Amino acid sequence: MFLATIENRSKRDGASRYRVKIRVTGTPPQTATFPTLAEARRWAHIREGAIRERRHFPTTEAARHTLADLIDRYRREVLPGKSPSTQINQTLHLAWWRQQLGARLLSEVTPACLSECRDLLSETRAPATVNGYLAALSHAFTTAVAEWQWLEDSPLRRVRRPREPQGRVRFLSDEERERLLKACQAGSNRYLYPIVVLALSTGARKQELLRITWPDVDLHRARILLQHTKNGERRALPLAGRALEEIQQLAPVRRLDTPLVFPRADGRRPIDIRPAWVRALREAGISDFRFHDLRHSAASYLAMTGASLAEIAEVLGHKTLSMVQRYAHLSETHISGVVARMNAAIFRL
Repeated sequence: MFLATIENRSKRDGASRYRVKIRVTGTPPQTATFPTLAEARRWAHIREGAIRERRHFPTTEAARHTLADLIDRYRREVLPGKSPSTQINQTLHLAWWRQQLGARLLSEVTPACLSECRDLLSETRAPATVNGYLAALSHAFTTAVAEWQWLEDSPLRRVRRPREPQGRVRFLSDEERERLLKACQAGSNRYLYPIVVLALSTGARKQELLRITWPDVDLHRARILLQHTKNGERRALPLAGRALEEIQQLAPVRRLDTPLVFPRADGRRPIDIRPAWVRALREAGISDFRFHDLRHSAASYLAMTGASLAEIAEVLGHKTLSMVQRYAHLSETHISGVVARMNAAIFRL
């Protein structure tokens, strides 16, 4: 229950002041003073409306809970719903924030103190890593605002993110690609070659490929359904050409004691391809190249063969175009063709 009262208090000079007090069951009273009765009534009306919509609680709840309370509840209720890799990263990030500011009440966690922590992170970590720490805490704040009503707004909204350098684009030249594939095929690890072919053909991440199971493979429709992706959403990988051939060759000789397409000897876990991958790179004479760069290679090949940024984003599983802007310069020929066709149409060339 709540009740608003307005008191007329006269000053020594005869001027009136109107003091509004709103009593809310279970919370300290809210008070404010105004020079006119109209202003007092307007404030009382606004605050009462906020109370009815339960928007008054952020002010009081922020003074009751610490940042440690927020982080603990977020880790308990929200984090388990995210992908395993995200849980690992955000658990580490949130533990750092809890150590730095956990004892503070939410009402005391200001943009200024958050900015100081950002600068402290920046002393030893790259901008992208710092932004990862900020993003983890930002979502916790957003949840506290939207769902728990512990805050009226996130203090991180007023904290500037470090500018990240332009993303790395390292892709295999035609000669490098052929040398690498030959080295993978000649190696002792029977799964390395098909895994690399799939990475180049589909742009899938290493962990996405290693977790594929045979129930995820649909040879009739020529696709693989990824159940475990970085953003937690399922994604279909179209199979074509050599990638489809490799899966078709593996299917008749698949192991029956495990659902994994690329299992270790015990069949309980995916194969560890790192030693074979490092040997293949060395034998192919390729330097400054990571497995993840196969994903960049696939995106680059798509761009150079005329795929739009939206199409590349869909293939890679990105929700926005920002992550694929780095490949825009590789689409210049395609873009020039689009502009040429438009000019031919409007000027009737």
